[in-house]
Amino acid sequence: MEKLFKVLVSEDKHGRRLDKFLAVHFEKDFSRVFLQKLLKAGKVLLNGQVPKRHHIVAAGETVEIKIPSPEESAISAEKIPLDIVYEDKYLLVVNKPQGMVTHPAPGNYTGTLVNALLAYCDDLSGIGGVLKPGIVHRLDKGTSGLLLVAKTDDAHKKLAAQFKDKTTKRVYLALVNGNVELDNGTVELPIGRSVRDRKKMAVKFDDESSKEAITHYKVIKRFGDFTLLECRLGTGRTHQIRVHLSYIGHPILGDEKYGTKGKFKMPMLHAATIGFTHPVTKKFMEFSSKPPKEMADIIKRGKL
Repeated sequence: MEKLFKVLVSEDKHGRRLDKFLAVHFEKDFSRVFLQKLLKAGKVLLNGQVPKRHHIVAAGETVEIKIPSPEESAISAEKIPLDIVYEDKYLLVVNKPQGMVTHPAPGNYTGTLVNALLAYCDDLSGIGGVLKPGIVHRLDKGTSGLLLVAKTDDAHKKLAAQFKDKTTKRVYLALVNGNVELDNGTVELPIGRSVRDRKKMAVKFDDESSKEAITHYKVIKRFGDFTLLECRLGTGRTHQIRVHLSYIGHPILGDEKYGTKGKFKMPMLHAATIGFTHPVTKKFMEFSSKPPKEMADIIKRGKL
C-alpha cells in the first residue's frame, strides 16, 4: 500500500529549493537519491499540484510525498556460499570475497552479494530498492572484506545515518606500489567524476561536482618496492582510497583502473575492520577479518 507523508513548510524553511527542503526534512528517513526519484516520478505534490524540482518553497505551503508500495524483486535468489561474521534479527555482517559484485547493475544481474542474500534471508530492508535490498554501503568488485547488511528499514536508516555522520569505524589494508616515505599521513583532496572516463573518479579542484574526501593512512610494513598500509576513511566517496593513493604516487597493486594491473587479477585492498553502534541495543560493535589468501601470502613472504 502506498504511504503518504504531509509536511507544512515552517518559517525557518521558507525560501529553500524544494529538493533541498526534502533532503533536510527527510534526511533520517530517505536518501537524497530516493527523494530525487520521487520528484521525477511526480510522487511529490506542492499544494496538491506537481511542482517543478527547483521550486522555492514558502512558509505555509503543504508538501505531500507518496511512497510507492515495495516492488516485488525481479532479482533471482541464488544459493551462493556466504561468509557470515555476525547475524541477529536486525542486521548481518558479511565478509565479501574479491571478485563479487555487491549488488545487481547493468552487466551484473547474477552472482552478486544481493543474489546470495536473497537466498539466505527472507527479511532484508527495502530502502535501497529492488536492486539493493539490505545494502547499507558497498565495496568495489575487486575489494574484499566486511559489509553491513540491514534486515529492517529502521535498522537501515539508523546505520545509514552513522555512515553519513562519520561515526562508523572502517579500516582497510592496502598493498601499494613503491616505498611510502611517511609513517603516517592524511590525503585530503576532493573527488569527482573523471571528465575523460565517466567510469572513473578523479581528484578535482574548483569543481562543483567534486566532494570533500579524506583518507588517513599508516605504514604497517615496508617491503622495498611495495608497502603495506592501513587506511582509515574520513569520508566514503566512490573509489576513494584507490584514487587518493594513486594521486600521491602509490597506486594499489593490481588496480588496473588507477594504476597498473601487473601480475594480479584484483586490487590488493581489503576492508579489514568495521565498527558501528547497533541500531537497537546501542552497543558499539566491531568486527575484523583477515585479508584474502593471495594478499596474505604476499605479506607473509615479503615479496611479490
